[in-house]
Amino acid sequence: MAEADESLLRPDPSAVQRLWRAQARLPGAPWLHVEVARRMAERLPLLREAPRVWIDWFAHAGGGADAVRGYLPDARRIVVEADAALAQRSRVSAQGPWWRRWGHQSDTVHVGQTPKGPGVDLLWANMAVLASGDTAGLLANWHDALRDEGVVMMTTLGPDTLRELRALHLTQGWPPPHLPFMDMHDLGDLMVASGFADPVIDQEHLTLTWPEPQRVLDELRTLGRNLHPGRHGGLRTPRWRQLWLDTLSRQAQQGRIGLTFEVIYAQAFKMPRRPSATEVRIDAEVLRQRLRIGRRGDA
Repeated sequence: MAEADESLLRPDPSAVQRLWRAQARLPGAPWLHVEVARRMAERLPLLREAPRVWIDWFAHAGGGADAVRGYLPDARRIVVEADAALAQRSRVSAQGPWWRRWGHQSDTVHVGQTPKGPGVDLLWANMAVLASGDTAGLLANWHDALRDEGVVMMTTLGPDTLRELRALHLTQGWPPPHLPFMDMHDLGDLMVASGFADPVIDQEHLTLTWPEPQRVLDELRTLGRNLHPGRHGGLRTPRWRQLWLDTLSRQAQQGRIGLTFEVIYAQAFKMPRRPSATEVRIDAEVLRQRLRIGRRGDA
């Protein structure tokens, strides 16, 4: 399949459902997600106004609640989760200890879509678009959820992510290990097309290392699943799994196996609604007279 067509690939729906079930079983968000959330939260003081109401999109796996609360302790948090199991995990987390709830409104948790009502000030989405398959539709949903001049802050992974793993699969003739990741420039274009203004998008490269291949596999399983529709269709054998581990082990340098993660940070504002065109009032009798004059002139 050509590279241009790869960007149009949609995740396998059954694989996405398995991903949600796996994330619901995790005791918390992956370490990488928590670290990226911490870095994105450092940008909150740069906002012109401190948000009072914010949506935490796919919060359980995003792991950003504590980071945002560190800067916005009094803001009301609304959680949107992918399915009922993840929503239940977020409800339990939202209860928290009594000393955290004292004097604050309880978080509300919704499944699938943003709640109806007045627009929120901030939509926070940490590592939440990777399994959507419809980034443009997701951005449109977020745009509707925000008030005018509300802000979206999001992260995702760029195309340099797991380049070592892709090279390994390519040299062995194995199917792709993951869906293609979106380029930051394409993401910026989508944000503008969705009605967002002044997008600020940047990226950084992180290299994570592990001492052995099994640790790599364990970590990757907390981060996600292979959602590529062209992945191997059935269960792999223990022999193939050992082959994968041995092949990955040969990539070690100085006793460590390294994988690259390109983290993209994006922030944009919802454009204010443009005022409607100036209203023009015409007296009905004057209009009738003009029409009669016009008919006589034609005659």
